[in-house]
Amino acid sequence: MNLHALRIFVEVASRGSVTEAAIALSISQPAVSAQIRKLESELDMTLLIPDGRGISLTYEGRFLFEKSRRIYDWEREIESHLTEIKQGKKGRLRIASTYLPSHYLVPQWLAQYKRDYEGVDVEIRTRNSMQSIELLLSCEVDVAVIIKESWDELPINRHHLMDVPYWFILPAHHPLAGKDIRMEQLVEEPFLLREQGSSTRDWLFTLCREHGVKRPQIGIQFHGLVESIHSVRAGYGTMLAPALAVREMVERGEVGRVSVPGVEIKRPLYVCTRDDETEQRPVVAQFLELVKREKLT
Repeated sequence: MNLHALRIFVEVASRGSVTEAAIALSISQPAVSAQIRKLESELDMTLLIPDGRGISLTYEGRFLFEKSRRIYDWEREIESHLTEIKQGKKGRLRIASTYLPSHYLVPQWLAQYKRDYEGVDVEIRTRNSMQSIELLLSCEVDVAVIIKESWDELPINRHHLMDVPYWFILPAHHPLAGKDIRMEQLVEEPFLLREQGSSTRDWLFTLCREHGVKRPQIGIQFHGLVESIHSVRAGYGTMLAPALAVREMVERGEVGRVSVPGVEIKRPLYVCTRDDETEQRPVVAQFLELVKREKLT
């Protein structure tokens, strides 16, 4: 079936006039009539009959009009939806994030993002740094928000957002709480360590190596940041924790802080995308712009 002729037929049938259809389509009236005759010839049936100054639909014409106009309703709906996708008003945004930003930064970013772009579907996965990188490189997410110092030669674009201070914390009533101690003393405490693939775990081991001390003994291994902090709060273990997550607990006396003179820990936070995507989809570009803007405020 000739879809061009069908489109013209739908326009004529909806307006009840060849003349009005020609004006709406910006083509001549004879051209409209020729396309209708062409369609009737192709289908071997009469679709329109004259009715005063306008036209009426035959039974066959009515059937064809009712069915075929849905095609163009769907076409307009598709065009409208695609326009909203191009404008970033609709679409899907998939994010992977390491635990600290996922708990303490990304939620406020997404709250603002959803206020601005309510029609965008957002999915966030909380993983360690290695898992977040794997999700990004396998195209399972669009953006990764990661705290990590050392990077291999990976096909990733990184934008530095901020440096996050980290503190050593232990139970509030621990004898060492509030004191300055040596690394040798610190590693004698039972540590709460993250799982393999955690950049915090790797960074702690690197710090021990740089200071020439043994790795700390593992008290409990957790697959998450919040669980580890709650264990310290409950009275067991020492850990390296982001100040952003524990500052208020320290101020309220719910956990203690211990310092190692000469050791000031700040870890870099990055927002990452794949470097083979030179032009980001609108929903991704808008999120990146928001995150970079929030960094400056």
